[in-house]
Amino acid sequence: MSQVNRAICPGTFDPVTNGHLDVIDRASALFDEIVVAVALSPDKGGGPLFELEERIAFIEQAVSSLPNVRVQPFDGLLVECAQEMDAKVIIKGLRAVTDFEREFQMAQLNYRLDKTVETMFIMSIPEYAYLSSSAVKEIARHGGSVNGLVPDAVCEALASRLHQSL
Repeated sequence: MSQVNRAICPGTFDPVTNGHLDVIDRASALFDEIVVAVALSPDKGGGPLFELEERIAFIEQAVSSLPNVRVQPFDGLLVECAQEMDAKVIIKGLRAVTDFEREFQMAQLNYRLDKTVETMFIMSIPEYAYLSSSAVKEIARHGGSVNGLVPDAVCEALASRLHQSL
């Protein structure tokens, strides 16, 4: 039996953006299997806007056409998640130099924890170079349109969630 060439693509995905999905799609062409590892992240920026189950559902719906992509939650160290999933590569998307500095540090720490797990960076396409979950939430909070930045289901959920909290 041959070994599956598996990678994980981790993130909080609060919410998933079209930039995230572009990286996942491109990574899925390079590996036998991609596991989108959705971090619990209760402490990130006062906690996520969307519950873990909602974030997982948004991603599952958005990647349903990619047969080699699955989604699952994780909590704890990323390298431990990679070990549990028998993934030898961590996929990270990069938008700008500021992303690189942070991700480079994280890659070095992950390497120190487990030298068998590599980090692979996929550069954002120009269309999404500015796109972040934080920016999407900020635009939506102020009533701006996030059409084309996130999947339609996320767009609807943002409008519903943020208008309820006003």
